[in-house]
Amino acid sequence: MSTTNAATTTRCELATRVNGGLEITLFWHPRDNSTSVEIHQALTGDTISVRVPSDRALDAFHHPFAHLEDRPEPTLTWSMNPVRNPR
Repeated sequence: MSTTNAATTTRCELATRVNGGLEITLFWHPRDNSTSVEIHQALTGDTISVRVPSDRALDAFHHPFAHLEDRPEPTLTWSMNPVRNPR
């Protein structure tokens, strides 16, 4: 049996679901006891990650796009594969 110190773990996956070509994952970050939701679109390879208040984490997991508008400047991390513009 192996044990992992929570202080050294980057993030812990709490839940994941796939809907309409999007994979939505809820994470807990033990370092600062925060939560985030990651939205990955397999078709394009795009990923959006946004931190959400812990008390609203489950709601953000079920309705992630609604929580992008909750904050005036959401903390987003974008990771995108370049898409060629066919002209």
